[in-house]
Amino acid sequence: MEKQPIVEMTNISKEFSGIAVNDKISFSLNAGEIHALLGENGAGKSTLMNILTGLYKPDSGEIEINGKNVEFNSPKDAIACGIGMVHQHFKLVRAFTVAENIMLGLRNLKQIYNKKHIEDEIEKSAQEYGLYVNPKAKIWQLTVGEQQKVEIVKVLMYGAKILIMDEPTAVLTPKEGEVLYKTLGILAKKGKSIIVISHKMREVMENTNRITVLRDGKSMGTFNTKDVEEKDMAKMMVGENIVHISSKRTVSNGKKILELKDVCSEDKSGSVKLRNISFSVHEGEIFGVAGIDDNGQKELAEVISGLTPIKKGNIFLNEANCINESRRKFIDKGISYVPEDRMTVGLVADMNACENMILENYRKMPGYHINWRKVYDNTVNIIKKFHIKIASLNTPVKTMSGGNMQKLLLAREIQSDPNLIVLAYPFRGLDIGASEYIKKLLIDERNKGRAILLISEELEDLIQLSDRICVLHEGSIMGIVDSSEVTMESIGLMMSGSRKENYSD
Repeated sequence: MEKQPIVEMTNISKEFSGIAVNDKISFSLNAGEIHALLGENGAGKSTLMNILTGLYKPDSGEIEINGKNVEFNSPKDAIACGIGMVHQHFKLVRAFTVAENIMLGLRNLKQIYNKKHIEDEIEKSAQEYGLYVNPKAKIWQLTVGEQQKVEIVKVLMYGAKILIMDEPTAVLTPKEGEVLYKTLGILAKKGKSIIVISHKMREVMENTNRITVLRDGKSMGTFNTKDVEEKDMAKMMVGENIVHISSKRTVSNGKKILELKDVCSEDKSGSVKLRNISFSVHEGEIFGVAGIDDNGQKELAEVISGLTPIKKGNIFLNEANCINESRRKFIDKGISYVPEDRMTVGLVADMNACENMILENYRKMPGYHINWRKVYDNTVNIIKKFHIKIASLNTPVKTMSGGNMQKLLLAREIQSDPNLIVLAYPFRGLDIGASEYIKKLLIDERNKGRAILLISEELEDLIQLSDRICVLHEGSIMGIVDSSEVTMESIGLMMSGSRKENYSD
């Protein structure tokens, strides 16, 4: 029996600043299926889904839900139709608890309510789907992975029958990703319909029923997953064959740029996050850092970039001790930082591209005033050089796609001519084309003699790009290995707490 469409979008068009982001796109979703939406960053995937969830109104086109024509004036209308979306950039109030965030959208919540009962319901729902979160925890206390789990639990508790997942496994470990897709499969079998926006081709091919490909705001077609091959989907996304980067070389014998000796760090509650960390990074080297989410990677990046003070130990930059110096001094000494949360830490979302480009170097400009004409011209040149897609230099960067935000952020850091670039999860949420472009940039910078510290949950990328790989578990180093002599299985064992004996830093 043929599955009946639960969602039918016909000839949807949407423009921003005269740029057609969606151009007469038609899309359908069957009841009980997992349907992947593929395309490069900026292809129009998120805009199409934002229209379906009522965040944007289409300039033209029609939407039908269960055969009935609908017009959404707000997300509230979409939620009432059983549509819920987990965004790539989370929509959570950081100062609120998990329960308080979920309560914000609960229907029929009385003025006098039993908070303990709501917390119990959240805990029960989370456990049912294998997405446990602490209802009493503040959002700012949670890791990025835990925040994503809150978003998933939230839409399920709102009664969503149509789930839209924007890069759902971007912040999960491979094992957590497998569990998530098992959960989505169970939900689909129970009649829920799921749209997955993802750049991870392998997981899409293994876990979805159909695939729709977008390119430059237009639909390239919809296909049964079982009838297509991965290489054909990749070519359709970018318009050409993908050439995977495979530039490797032995560990550099260049000058030592960064050295950590017995570094220990604690969070605000006094919990130990880094335990006696010692290693060095040389010029012309990509030093990879692997580990399951929340095992000290974030704290390591913040310590090295000067955002977080250390409890004990020493940090040397070009042989000078920089223990507990300010972030500004770290910038002045040539330490660039590309954080995992590009929207709130890396860039100022409500500022435009020009303003974001000078956040770190405006103090170095001559005179008493900022020469905005020079800033504008420089930004235009950088956007051309790094192939960044942007509607206008005057619009806030929050309107850009995730991949183009990442390019803008990385371009800013590279243009500052740093000695060391620290990158935390730079490929998270990026499509295959954007990921390959970022990889090429990193290899080019490495070959110019730049020292790079790369933190990533993508083991294939770490092995492909890194000269050496350091593995963290519960804030301790399990081993430092040559990437040419390691396997994903051996790294996985260290990530789980199996220490490699006699490793060298």
